[in-house]
Amino acid sequence: MSIPTRLTKRLGITHPVLSAPMDVIAGGKLAAAVSAAGGLGFLGGGYTEGLSWFDDEFLAAGNQAVGCGFITWALRQRPEILDGVIARKPAAVFLSFDDPEPFASKVKAAGIPVFCQLQTRADAMRAIDCGVDVIVAQGGEAGGHGGGRATLTLVPEIADLIAQRAPDTLLCAAGGIADGRGLAAALMLGADGVVVGSRFWASSEAKVHSNLHQAALAATGDDTIRQSVLDIVRDRPWPARYTGRVLKNDMIEQWFGKEGELRLQQSGEAARYASAATAVDPRIVATIVGEAVSLIHTIEPAGVILERMVSEAEVLLKRGAGLVV
Repeated sequence: MSIPTRLTKRLGITHPVLSAPMDVIAGGKLAAAVSAAGGLGFLGGGYTEGLSWFDDEFLAAGNQAVGCGFITWALRQRPEILDGVIARKPAAVFLSFDDPEPFASKVKAAGIPVFCQLQTRADAMRAIDCGVDVIVAQGGEAGGHGGGRATLTLVPEIADLIAQRAPDTLLCAAGGIADGRGLAAALMLGADGVVVGSRFWASSEAKVHSNLHQAALAATGDDTIRQSVLDIVRDRPWPARYTGRVLKNDMIEQWFGKEGELRLQQSGEAARYASAATAVDPRIVATIVGEAVSLIHTIEPAGVILERMVSEAEVLLKRGAGLVV
């Protein structure tokens, strides 16, 4: 069984489910597992990891077609990495945050589909002007960095914009999608598919330490927070418009709302964070998950997660049709 959409037809995949290119968490094993199960997996290049990282992860992906993702503002600091990735002919390139140019044009010229993840209508208008192939409308429920709009309203607004201005552009929904209910709802909102982060973060193939997995399994959506504390501590110069959703912990409880003071003590807190990172102590280090964490109860293979998500969505979509009299 499958749910064919414009996305599955355009990409030549079976299921309209993509794994998010989570910063170095999404390596070759995870991306390959998602692709092997009928979706499309992405490698998470994050803060422009070197080409050697991509070489290792492409090798880990084996013969499976996988895409590559970048934090666009960070890619500007090392643009040559994109050339090296294009030479490896990924299935797609996924640009997140900041203006997609000049990278989108370079990727399209190489004949590779371009995904652009964004958080506002204005960002979507710019992405359409840049001719991207797939817009990923990310709601603030998502784990990691994003904006303040909610998936439930952002996705249909962008769907309407695409229909008016660029009907051949595809749309994926992201943020808070962790099971078949989320997939079915996204399709009803006008999306052609979904990008899933937190649920695949909680997979056996993800590069996540068991301490962080256990912290997430014990949490609910109420335990997450959008903040910039951990960016300051880790010296990640994120543009002010983006905050990161993570699990609340001791570090955040201490410094949330005191970011100015934290900047004055950054070096000492950075050393504290580095020490905790060595021990993978979730009381200090970031557990990067979204509000959907309360829908995650087990750490499972990515293929099992994807297949169940699609099966659940199929049942719900059929049941929904039966509600109409």
